[in-house]
Amino acid sequence: MTARTLMIQGTSSSVGKSLLTAGLCRVFARRGLRVAPFKAQNMSNNAAVCADGAEIGRAQALQAAAAGVAPTADMNPVLLKPEADSRAQVVLRGRVWQTLPARSYQERKRLLWGHVAESLDRLRAAFDLVVIEGAGSPVELNLKAGDIVNMAVARYARAPVLLAGDIDRGGVFAHLLGTLDLFDPAERALVRGLVVNKFRGDPTLFLDGVRILEERGGVPVLGVVPYLHGLNLPDEDAVAVEAEPAAPPHGAVDIAVVRLPRIANFDDFDPLKAEPGVRLRYVDSPSHLGRPHAVVIPGTKSTAADLQWLRDRGLAEAITRLAAQGTAVAGVCGGYQMLGRVVRDAGGVESAVGEIPGLGLLPVETTFAAEKAAHQARAVVSDGPGWFAALAGTPLTGYEIHMGRTPAPASWLEIVERSGEPCRVPDGAASADGRVWGCYLHGLFANDTFRRAWLTSLRADFRPAPEGAAARLQTGLDRLADALVAAIPVERLDRIITEGVGG
Repeated sequence: MTARTLMIQGTSSSVGKSLLTAGLCRVFARRGLRVAPFKAQNMSNNAAVCADGAEIGRAQALQAAAAGVAPTADMNPVLLKPEADSRAQVVLRGRVWQTLPARSYQERKRLLWGHVAESLDRLRAAFDLVVIEGAGSPVELNLKAGDIVNMAVARYARAPVLLAGDIDRGGVFAHLLGTLDLFDPAERALVRGLVVNKFRGDPTLFLDGVRILEERGGVPVLGVVPYLHGLNLPDEDAVAVEAEPAAPPHGAVDIAVVRLPRIANFDDFDPLKAEPGVRLRYVDSPSHLGRPHAVVIPGTKSTAADLQWLRDRGLAEAITRLAAQGTAVAGVCGGYQMLGRVVRDAGGVESAVGEIPGLGLLPVETTFAAEKAAHQARAVVSDGPGWFAALAGTPLTGYEIHMGRTPAPASWLEIVERSGEPCRVPDGAASADGRVWGCYLHGLFANDTFRRAWLTSLRADFRPAPEGAAARLQTGLDRLADALVAAIPVERLDRIITEGVGG
């Protein structure tokens, strides 16, 4: 039997499509259906790794978690990872395919459409319901001819479409009604309902708004979804990590994460942000840096370019000065590479810069290789200086996505399993006192024992939240699903899904 489908499109980026899709996956999974998420094409440097080492967008991995299923490459067959303003690495069905300028990518979309259709067909053969997410706006008129993610998918799957608008940003009438007006008649016929998202306050105050939208749009408003605070769910877009000025920590552990121009996998730090005793902020200048307890350099899609940016902004000097004064400094993946002595890329794998000096805070050197390491991983803290010593033997889980190789004279971490296969791969390096450290393992801070030990090393009186990161994630997903059930009558969704869009 072929699965039924439901598609969530939005009037623009960042209206909440990803979370609406995750919430609906949770709603229907809790009702006993086998549910899968799907997004034909995603553009994000926030990637997740599947059990077989395939890369997909972090949002689709979250949606799979909401549905209670393992993520697969079919859930996001095309992932674009920007390396510059007009160039991106294309990940096709989980594996690096090509790095292309924007124009060349547009010319290859017809070829990619076949992979999109095949992935969706496989999901529909294996599940009861596929909840499909669109991308950006479905009415970018100059791009519609090459569409492989919005109405092209809806037409192929004959999926009823819910169109979401963000009322919090303002202009929701223009966005929803304007989008409906720009659809051609066949596309508009697929739209079965509107969703007003991120409403603050009493939704009964928007009853006139609902009436106006329905009268002018000719499409029912299915629900007004409230602005949900404190879900502690990963964000897909880097717009969520806007830089903040320095401020007193007010007794909390103050952690400054450098907001690199090509920041990647910044959801690494969500478990830190969720701790009530932590103030996590993103900074992009020395004036914003202040005097935190710790500075973190995150992953990046372009190590050399972002390392040069650190120098140009004066952040490299500020970070090394803080490290000399005893401030803790940590680096994950690309950030780990930056903490070393040098980064070499003679083959132009990631940039045209053949070699660039690092910050020199760790005794390691990085060389880029053509083959990407992408694995779900299990690891063990092998040993290490300072606060690491008490963690010796502690198991960790996470994932790797990197093209650099960084051998270390003394590693504090050992990877013991990659993509389900046993291995023994040393990873990570630390300064003699353990205050400066780095490694390739993403997802470190989701490990409760590790996260709490590091935070306690930064502030001895730190008191962690009783709920662990995994439990917080499930609580957030349930809160999201509960809010959708309260805002959107499920029986109306059932009817829309069952009726479909006809022949």
